[in-house]
Amino acid sequence: MNELSDRLAVTGADGFLGWHLRCLLKATGHPEPRMAVEKDFQSVEALGEALGPATAVLHLAGMNRGAEADVHETNIRLAQLLTSALDQAGASPTILFANSTHSFNDSAFGRSKREASRILADWAKARGTRYVDVILPHLFGEGGRPFYNSGFATFCHQLATGAEPQIHQDGELELVHAQRAAQVFLDQLPGSGPPETCRVQGAPMRVSEALSRLKCIHATYQAGIIPGLAEPLALEFFNTYRSYLFPERVPTSLLLRTDPRGSLFEAVKSEHGGQAFLSTTHPGVTRGRHFHRHKVERFLVISGQAEIRIRRLLDQKVHVFPVSGEQPCFIDIPTLHTHEITNVGSQDLLTLFWSHEIFDPSNPDTYPEPVILEP
Repeated sequence: MNELSDRLAVTGADGFLGWHLRCLLKATGHPEPRMAVEKDFQSVEALGEALGPATAVLHLAGMNRGAEADVHETNIRLAQLLTSALDQAGASPTILFANSTHSFNDSAFGRSKREASRILADWAKARGTRYVDVILPHLFGEGGRPFYNSGFATFCHQLATGAEPQIHQDGELELVHAQRAAQVFLDQLPGSGPPETCRVQGAPMRVSEALSRLKCIHATYQAGIIPGLAEPLALEFFNTYRSYLFPERVPTSLLLRTDPRGSLFEAVKSEHGGQAFLSTTHPGVTRGRHFHRHKVERFLVISGQAEIRIRRLLDQKVHVFPVSGEQPCFIDIPTLHTHEITNVGSQDLLTLFWSHEIFDPSNPDTYPEPVILEP
């Protein structure tokens, strides 16, 4: 941890990037930051109370969809409210601003982000504190809102729900996963000095190429095959796509083939490989209670009765899935969701676990976290 980690404040903490940042903080052992959400921007006093005595403020709050006049006014107003709240509190924290590559164009959104950055930079210069302008390309990742955060989120939602995605303009994209963007903010926290500009680099491609990749992932996965995941971007695309299948399309039933010799079903088919193992769990015992940031993991009960419980990070709701070896089905655990499996039967539980990668003790991508929170 760095020296700033215990006094971070995040605006837009309940938004797409805010959620990913908070998930990253949890995974890396940082405490929950102070959080400012939409209701806190109703007044200077409310915002100051939400931010508290922060050493660094990560200003992620913003508006990127809506009437042009509303988008333009809102992003500028949020920056003005932030500086006013800090002045009223007599605070001069480091400010990191979630800017956009659109700030280089003349759209209402772009102009508002450019002006908001100027307001924050001027304020930081006048108070002798550090300002970092983090310029982000097109973000994608788990938890993006369809028809709002990005066309990528919309495509994933449409494929997951059986709709046919449509391209209205085949423009150029530069895609970066929100976890990578969140890491950039943490990396920029240490240090002091003059204003800085940090341009986050993404993967360039046209909209049609991104959709083509997603369609290929969708077709492969619906055929019961986990696609190739060796390329980091392919893994991020896959984890994002499958997050839109949860929880409505979980678990996935399997075809049980039976003849006089017995029964069999195909547990995992993968273009990548990975690692599979069998586990026995005694009655009443629970395994898991952790989450992963990248790992693709499949649970499949072979014999016995179990409950698989899954909770999205930073949410309260727990999804409970009864599973049985008598009715084969699998559950692919979403990334950034804590999970556990409990033997609820009277006999030992036999479970097949599969991961897309061979376990590495030096980099396990496994973070302890209870599924059921204390009241």
